Amino acid sequence: MQYAENILGTIGNTPLVKINKLAEEIPALVLAKYETFNPGNSVKDRMAVKMIEDAEADGRLKPGGTIIEGTSGNTGMGLALAAIVKGYKMVCVISDKQSKEKMDILRAVGSEVVVCPTDVAPDDPRSYYSTSARLAKETPNSWYVNQYDNLSNAKAHYESTGPEIWKQTDGKVTHFVVGVGTGGTISGVGKYLKEQNPNIKVWGIDTYGSVFKKYHETGIFDEKEIYPYVTEGIGEDILPKNVDFSIIDGFTKVTDKDAAVYTQLLAKKEGFFLGNSAGAAMKGLLQLKEHFTKDDVVVVLFHDHGSRYVGKMFNDEWMKKMGYIE
Repeated sequence: MQYAENILGTIGNTPLVKINKLAEEIPALVLAKYETFNPGNSVKDRMAVKMIEDAEADGRLKPGGTIIEGTSGNTGMGLALAAIVKGYKMVCVISDKQSKEKMDILRAVGSEVVVCPTDVAPDDPRSYYSTSARLAKETPNSWYVNQYDNLSNAKAHYESTGPEIWKQTDGKVTHFVVGVGTGGTISGVGKYLKEQNPNIKVWGIDTYGSVFKKYHETGIFDEKEIYPYVTEGIGEDILPKNVDFSIIDGFTKVTDKDAAVYTQLLAKKEGFFLGNSAGAAMKGLLQLKEHFTKDDVVVVLFHDHGSRYVGKMFNDEWMKKMGYIE
């Protein structure tokens, strides 16, 4: 009989799927690493379980404890599933720009959800970074995950996602493209792939309002680059420890409008019902097309599921209100 001992046993081994119509103008073979097949419908399930297991192993997380994390929704979901199986309480601190669906889904799996304003500096006491850290100090027997600086995040992708991509492409992968938020996925996958073949190129997708691209190119953390943006799950106004800039060959920035439009196009042209960062990644791929040749195998990672964006990118009234479609 084939079965998993619990839901966590179904994480990983997600499929690679060829992108057809939307990649017609790209000369290479373009493959999507389709992470919504994880039980929490996102890539973040991988690192959520790894961060918990590492914290259990060294005593940071104790039996009956409370897990506290600032999340844009997906890491919270992965942590919540693991908390259910392992018997912990879960508190998710989320910013008010995230979709209502994300907040509802977190509550549906038993998490307490604390909502914070988006439009404040990271060190403002109301920010979701500051609120998470404060709640962890105030809550007895709690553990603050801190996915941004918790290096078990990148390690999870070095140990699972990277090797899967290498094996699934039979070692033929030439480029890896992914949206960058905490930096765990790009750094972990990129490190593994470059150890197998140093010629593999690793590209990050960034958004306007985020500091990554300029910092990578100049070494300058430019606060003038920072402003609120709509795109969810990528870009940052901080430099997380999980972002290893030495592994990344370059960034391209995608506008909020293009990310939203391409999120819809992935569903309508490919049957890929995915989240907002996938739209950004798809448009970013098209912006990078001159870097690819007919012999290349380009893998783009799609993070999360479209069900979390039904009230936003998949709602034409919202799209019209934002000025993204006529």
